Amino acid sequence: MEPTDTFQTHRPRLFALAYRLLGSRSDADDVVQDAWLRWQGADVAGIRDPEGWLVTATTRLGLDRLRARRNARIEYVGPWLPEPLEIALDPDPLHDPAERHARADDVSVAFLALLEQLGPEERAAFLLKDVFDHDYPQIAALLEHTEANCRQLVHRARQRLQAGRARFVVSADQHRDLLSRFMQASQQGDQAAMLSLLHANAEMVSDGGGRVTAAIRPLLGAERIAQLYWAIARRNGAHPARIGWVNGEPAILRFDGDQLHSVTLISVEDGRIVQVLSVLNPEKLQALVTARGAGASS
Repeated sequence: MEPTDTFQTHRPRLFALAYRLLGSRSDADDVVQDAWLRWQGADVAGIRDPEGWLVTATTRLGLDRLRARRNARIEYVGPWLPEPLEIALDPDPLHDPAERHARADDVSVAFLALLEQLGPEERAAFLLKDVFDHDYPQIAALLEHTEANCRQLVHRARQRLQAGRARFVVSADQHRDLLSRFMQASQQGDQAAMLSLLHANAEMVSDGGGRVTAAIRPLLGAERIAQLYWAIARRNGAHPARIGWVNGEPAILRFDGDQLHSVTLISVEDGRIVQVLSVLNPEKLQALVTARGAGASS
């Protein structure tokens, strides 16, 4: 196989790894491009395991970018949320709702946001082991650590992620139903309806990146979240909305004219919404979808 063909064969896997490592489509694209440049400059004929070489290069490039980004994050205005990979008006017709719900789990915005709690090497070790099914000798060689150290990295990552994830998985139908009811209640500013849907200790995180109006700190508590949406609706500030799909899971898409204004996703536990995540930073939503023909409703 020609070197270009070899790279293109593995490119989807490399991008999947880079995206989960960085939580950013644009950063993942850059990392895969850098891996391609390294591949072009390598003695490809002497590489016995092209996939292993490319995964190693991509992971190390991703770790370098992740460390640099964490230093730059200090200047980011307000909370940071992952950049959506895919935004669609309609679900993939090839997958039924239950399968789609399961497939979306490891690229959900909520899960990627949880990964931000991990250190760079913890994140890489966890993804390589639990998402990409590498064994510990492979991970140890890639990260240049001992196998014992890699096992500890993965163990700590699992513990930290488990503490932040919902204890019970809800069905795709229940998730979508709660999301639809929350959309209607928030659009209308109906505080009573929102309070009936939100867990008392629910959290709302909005990422505007200093580019648009958004809460610069997470909002804690159902009453504060409901009051915010009530205030927005009261001053006629609610944008037309519809249910769409973000990274394979149902989400509220709000529009400003024909352009996507924001995406909102929820996490559910015990029949109540425990987390509301809204991405408003236009740099993370550019040219992904428009409202033309979408039937957005106010």
